[in-house]
Amino acid sequence: MNKLNEIFYQFLPEFKVNKIAKYGSGHINDTYMVTIDDSETTFIMQRVNHQIFPNVPELMNNIFGVTNHLKTKFEEMEGKDPNVNSLTFINTLDGEKYHQDEEGNYWRVMETITPARSYDKVETEQQAFQAGVGIGEFQALLSDFDGSSLYEIIPNFHNMETRLATFREIVKKDVVGRVRLAQEQIQFVENRAEEMQTLVRLGKEGKLPIRVTHNDTKINNVLLDENDEVLCVIDLDTVMPGFVLYDFGDAIRTSTNTGDEDDANLDNVEMDIKLFTAYTKGFLSKTASSLTPIEIEYLPLSARIMTFIIGLRFITDYLDGDNYFKTHHEHHNLQRAKAQFKLVSSMERQFEEMQRVVQEEVTVNC
Repeated sequence: MNKLNEIFYQFLPEFKVNKIAKYGSGHINDTYMVTIDDSETTFIMQRVNHQIFPNVPELMNNIFGVTNHLKTKFEEMEGKDPNVNSLTFINTLDGEKYHQDEEGNYWRVMETITPARSYDKVETEQQAFQAGVGIGEFQALLSDFDGSSLYEIIPNFHNMETRLATFREIVKKDVVGRVRLAQEQIQFVENRAEEMQTLVRLGKEGKLPIRVTHNDTKINNVLLDENDEVLCVIDLDTVMPGFVLYDFGDAIRTSTNTGDEDDANLDNVEMDIKLFTAYTKGFLSKTASSLTPIEIEYLPLSARIMTFIIGLRFITDYLDGDNYFKTHHEHHNLQRAKAQFKLVSSMERQFEEMQRVVQEEVTVNC
């Protein structure tokens, strides 16, 4: 019996494994598809990267807490299936949420959701709308879950004050001599730094409630069915306490860009207002009644802030010698920052229209 089979049998010894094969294109965890002897039953098995997520026990506590809450809600909803509309993780024979092997690696097993598909890039307004429905429903169903009870998996992940302080320190040190190559981007950051700290300030003032946040709301983390209707929100490793505006803003950043995240041709990069409208319609169809007036007011700005912060992280890493993000050429992080800042500029030009869309959809759904 090989090692992977042995690990799987720590969870489900009653099944006979036919095959275990690498699955998906994720860069953080090692993911495998486990096929059972009847060839129809499958499971997903993952080695959780404890270099990226050092506290796997708390990470799994977060996931089980959130998925159990979602399942309870889905059981009460007509037309919903808790095992299709929420991820189902399997306990080990000892009742644990994960298995730790002799080398110290952490493993987990979950049921597969079929038939389902995901997209790496939004192609239609229907897909944008359904992605908004998916994340909106996720937020709405967890609105009565105490977000502050979750463990903060990555401290200060979206803390603009911390990110700006790090950026300024790295600019000051200029350890790899790249500051001269990024003057335009450095000025872009400083020109907007004050406004981009708005969410941090509102949080400190107690004006934004702490909620359960997903923190990776790109389109491929919303599974759709064959009709491109939402099935399930996946990839819950970064579920932790935060502001709902983080999830909405990052979803708009990743779902409405007409170009690529690292597009070398900045003419390709714009925010598609039609995709913004579709996503916002879907999101607010589920959340308009559970969000506070201040959360609703700052939805448009959150898109600019979340796009700005990833651009800030790219330019910070570039000036520090490319230590965090994987790069494919010497100035890749600079190219990424330029593309994200172009997207910010596009949002700025369309900001009044974004605000109008939000207010219109709130009126429709309240």
